[in-house]
Amino acid sequence: MMRNGAEMLIEALKREGVEVIFGFPGGVVIPVFDALYSEPAIKVVLTRHEQAAVHAADGYARSTGKTGVCLVTSGPGATNTATGLATANFDSVPIVCITGQVPLNMIGNDAFQEADTIGITRPITKHNYLVTERSELAATIKKAFIIAGSGRPGPVVIDLPKDIIVGKLDEEYPDEVKMRGYNPVLKGHIGQIKKAAELLAKAKRPLFYVGGGIQISGAAPAFRKVVKKTGVPVISSLMGIGAIESDHPLNLGMLGMHGTYAANMAVTECDLIFGVGTRFDDRATGKLESFAPHATIIHADIDPSAIARNVPVEIPIVGDAALVLEDLLPFAKPPSIDPWVKLVSGWKEEHPVVPEKSRGRLSPGVVVKKISEVFPEAIIATEVGQNQMWAALFYNYTQPRTLITSGGLGTMGYGFPAAIGVKIAHPDKTVIDIAGDGSIQMNIQEMATAVQEGLAVIIAVLNNGYLGMVRQWQELFYGKRYSGTCLKRRPECPEQCSNPGDQCLAYVPDFVKLAEAYDSVGIRVTKEEEIVPALKRAAEVKDRPVIIDFIIDEEANVWPMVPAGGANKDMLLGGVK
Repeated sequence: MMRNGAEMLIEALKREGVEVIFGFPGGVVIPVFDALYSEPAIKVVLTRHEQAAVHAADGYARSTGKTGVCLVTSGPGATNTATGLATANFDSVPIVCITGQVPLNMIGNDAFQEADTIGITRPITKHNYLVTERSELAATIKKAFIIAGSGRPGPVVIDLPKDIIVGKLDEEYPDEVKMRGYNPVLKGHIGQIKKAAELLAKAKRPLFYVGGGIQISGAAPAFRKVVKKTGVPVISSLMGIGAIESDHPLNLGMLGMHGTYAANMAVTECDLIFGVGTRFDDRATGKLESFAPHATIIHADIDPSAIARNVPVEIPIVGDAALVLEDLLPFAKPPSIDPWVKLVSGWKEEHPVVPEKSRGRLSPGVVVKKISEVFPEAIIATEVGQNQMWAALFYNYTQPRTLITSGGLGTMGYGFPAAIGVKIAHPDKTVIDIAGDGSIQMNIQEMATAVQEGLAVIIAVLNNGYLGMVRQWQELFYGKRYSGTCLKRRPECPEQCSNPGDQCLAYVPDFVKLAEAYDSVGIRVTKEEEIVPALKRAAEVKDRPVIIDFIIDEEANVWPMVPAGGANKDMLLGGVK
């Protein structure tokens, strides 16, 4: 059947099971949008910025396990995807990003809306393709989906010149393609797994340390069986939250810079760490010379380059987390660790993570706890900063793939468009973006997308009038020199100010009016007794987003905190017991 490139692309997407595309049109990709116009099998979600299109595809992918797809035009359309692609690449999210490109004979001539998309995206994607022959298109698309979704997943860019998009060819979409040199290892070496089980059984102070690979591989059910069989305590990275219930007796919580006291002390005193699907990144390990000084480390990961990159590993296991844990289960034995479990449980009980006390305005920890109580089965997206850490520490997660957040890159502006992608994928689920008043403004234009699509996403803005995480560092380590972090500053303010007060502007912006400007719903909460009624009111809105503007303490901090470059045991506890 004779098809132009755009028609072949749409046929390929249908064959790959794609149900939704997030994108923004432009001159080069008009033929693709035209082909989508009359294609009922694929929903097109028009975002208001290309970065948001990638984040939305990312949220869709993280919450479903499917490959997200986005479509943008050449030049600025393609360059605007860079932050979203880097975000997905860091966190191993499967995305196929289709970009338009100027015609082949104009590449390198500084043509209108030309950019070196391949050169720009090569360091921030798992792979990328510039299609130079119409006959290569179908096979390239097939390869892109295989690479994006297999092994350690990641984003793949397909850059399509205009003449490839309009060129015609009689062809069929292939069922399979040969990819020499690309053979991800999925099954872990059984000998290594047996050795790991033997070490685990002999350990006196063991820990499981889980990361995002647990989510990506769908390994949570297998992991929970292993924990039940062995009785070994668990710590997690930010990306591993949800692998086991937050309130599970053996879950000590998140490790690292803003990790719990119990998790940070346990990793300091343990004699064995069994890491699964985690990178042992710097935010988790703290000062490497002081990380787990008494521990033998077992590390299972699908990416061999991640193993022993940051910490020395006694037993490396290359393989998919779910398959490794399923193979481990029959060999796993419960070690004799009653004194250890009693010790770590004591740390957890004596040093609970509790919300900081209010100093006149709302406590952000209390807000997040109330969200958890009212919406116990929500999918939570976050922006980045204090809001992200409060969401990690105070919401009670019971299922995997329910915390959608930018981990490795730490991308402000991620949460709201990601929440849109989540809501598209799960229309019957409550989807909440826990945001800061700084980060939410980076992609606030996507209110128009959510309204247009009738998406009842709840945006919980923890509004302190600051870029809160940077302000916290300035308070603790820079003598309260709040340089560039006050979001209410105006010309008449003193040049040097570190004391928020009554003279400050009330709202910048007024999020309630902003919601109304987008034909949405805005609610402001200033008192603790207003939190639950506001959340319940938001739950009643079914056809548009709701912004709840929670006015929190201006100088509320995230505790515990490990200073940059410090050891995990050297925590600043602040208001935490």
